[in-house]
Amino acid sequence: MIRNHEYFMDLAFRLSLKGKGRTSPNPVVGALVVKNGRIVGRGYHEKAGLPHAEAIALDDAGVKANGATLYVTLEPCTHFGRTPPCVDKIIKSGIKKIIVGMIDPNPLNNGKGIQILRQEKIKVEVGFLEEKLRKLNEAFIKYITRKIPFVAVKVGQSLDGKIATRTGDSKWITSDRSRAYAHRLRSNYDAIMVGVNTILRDNPKLDAWFSKKQPIKIVVDSQLSIHQEASVFSHKSSVIIVTLPVKMGQETENKKILAQKAKILEVKEKTGQINLKDMMKKLAQLEITNILVEGGGTLIGGLFDEGLVDKVLFFIGPKIIGGKEAISSVMGRGIARIDKAVKLKGVELRRIGEDFLVEGYVKPV
Repeated sequence: MIRNHEYFMDLAFRLSLKGKGRTSPNPVVGALVVKNGRIVGRGYHEKAGLPHAEAIALDDAGVKANGATLYVTLEPCTHFGRTPPCVDKIIKSGIKKIIVGMIDPNPLNNGKGIQILRQEKIKVEVGFLEEKLRKLNEAFIKYITRKIPFVAVKVGQSLDGKIATRTGDSKWITSDRSRAYAHRLRSNYDAIMVGVNTILRDNPKLDAWFSKKQPIKIVVDSQLSIHQEASVFSHKSSVIIVTLPVKMGQETENKKILAQKAKILEVKEKTGQINLKDMMKKLAQLEITNILVEGGGTLIGGLFDEGLVDKVLFFIGPKIIGGKEAISSVMGRGIARIDKAVKLKGVELRRIGEDFLVEGYVKPV
């Protein structure tokens, strides 16, 4: 087996996956220290506030790092954040060469780490498995460069695009296997978002079955009509209710009670409704880097109308519901011309039990 740079970078990538879904608002990063073709140190970033992958790998290698090569999936940082700069530790370790998967998109770094290391006479090569690594950190890239979260829309719908019948019945359009897969998806996101009508109709818990780390639950509710005993409040995970500002002196008793159960996030209004762009900016300020939106059709349609959706995951059950009053998965204003339709990129189609999953990107990573 040829053990080239791509080989070791792929191992560092696989190691980084151990931190997936847990590092926010930091990126997912893996690192290896290699000497004479052998791995002498391993590390991955586990959680914001804990040491970075490079620091862990160098500590694991100890004195063996002197004269070795460091493989790291993302450019080492130069700034003080929750932890000290990684470049300082690398320089002190005696590492002679660094192979970097991709440049850090963070404007605070963005090439500075590489520049400093080269000034210290450490050889640096950049650009290995970059497409794969950009996809791994797609949420971090958008969050750190545009200051808004990465938004994925997850839908369980019938073959004719319905998420509920004309009476509001929606259980269950997709199979047990699809719902189990969707729960695993939840653990990879900082937050799960729904509109208040989904809460009123289905009363979901919005928890993640297979994860100790529960995502934040976000309910978009312009009129604060959510019930105080809704199931979304039944677990220990945080709840954010996004709503419109209430005029001074008009606060209701319901709002006071809800404020004890959730964070009330007031955002600007747009034509009497939640200003979705302002909502995303304010959620990013809370260090929410990525959101899985699970309904309903009005909220999802509004996000598409405002150009805020990055990725879609449509679980399609082989059922036909019919009826013009049945609820569609994507509502909102929609488009007037077919040539303005959202054209997905990087589309993948897979079978999950009796259902199909269509996954693709609205915007390139």
